[in-house]
Amino acid sequence: MGAAYLKLTGLVKSYDGRTNAVDGIDLDVARGEFVTLLGPSGSGKTTTLMMIAGFEEPTRGSIELDGEDLGRRKPYERNIGVVFQSYALFPHMTVAKNVAFPLRMRRFPAARQASRVREILDLVELGSFADKYPRELSGGQQQRVALARGLVFNPDVLLLDEPLGALDKSLREQMQVELKRIHREVGVTMLYVTHDQTEAMTMSDRIAVFNGGALEQVAPPLEVYHRPRTRFVGEFIGDSNFFSGRRDGERPGLVLLDGIGAHRVARAAWDEIAGSTVDVLIRPERIQLAGEGDEARLPNRVSMKVGVIVNYGDSVLVIGETDGHPLRMRIAGAQPDAIREGATVTVGWGPADAHLIRRD
Repeated sequence: MGAAYLKLTGLVKSYDGRTNAVDGIDLDVARGEFVTLLGPSGSGKTTTLMMIAGFEEPTRGSIELDGEDLGRRKPYERNIGVVFQSYALFPHMTVAKNVAFPLRMRRFPAARQASRVREILDLVELGSFADKYPRELSGGQQQRVALARGLVFNPDVLLLDEPLGALDKSLREQMQVELKRIHREVGVTMLYVTHDQTEAMTMSDRIAVFNGGALEQVAPPLEVYHRPRTRFVGEFIGDSNFFSGRRDGERPGLVLLDGIGAHRVARAAWDEIAGSTVDVLIRPERIQLAGEGDEARLPNRVSMKVGVIVNYGDSVLVIGETDGHPLRMRIAGAQPDAIREGATVTVGWGPADAHLIRRD
């Protein structure tokens, strides 16, 4: 990451003086970066966004933009765009007038308003919709208008609060691609709030994972997925298998999983963990059917009793158990003949497929 353009330091928000909705957030965002604030409902991500916009006042802490403390600036004095899930379009105004509204408030010359509106509507592929009214548009088109309005005045930062939440799955996926394209073309710094991990993984340069008002981890999407810092992150992002265990102090590279026995992990991962007790994460797609001759590739093996099989078309999710521990395996492609409900199969994984998380 480059130098901090937007800097949150010790950010706290308390509504009752006792419970912190946001509890000591530190976050640096580089100029032009796309950062997603991801977490469950009530985790503090939207409250953080509202403090950056100036709609909420921090109880403690500071917000700096390009070296300037924003605490002294009213919301309308901050050059920040905001896009909400509700779109908040004026029903009596055309698309062009909705988009031009921020320019009118900033007293842009009329000619400049018209040219800038045309430019931004072309960017969001609504150039031919300038004279239509919001009621004549689909949900996806209305969301594009809201996005255009948030970008038209060249904001320093664009904040997006679950903007795709009201769209159906197909439109959400389409808009994810569009948002990524627009971010690449415009280069504006974006902070995007969502509880949808797919949106976060698809669009972000980095993901900031919120839990209980605090940040659990800030990292690029693949690092958050493959190397979660905490068990909460590992369970919240993607599908997971977690086992409790401890490092074998006498045999480097071995972890003793509770109720299952010794399993080999990558030596580097074993060495990184300072404590003896660990949580071991194995993603379902890393678990494979194990056969004769696979011992070197899949040295860690368990018997899996198949319970439920879920076919997704492009993959199969197998839900079962091993020695009383729940176990999930995802197989790409068609369902193998050996996988049947009630069957017992041997499955395995390699040393590098396990990620260790220190358990305090």
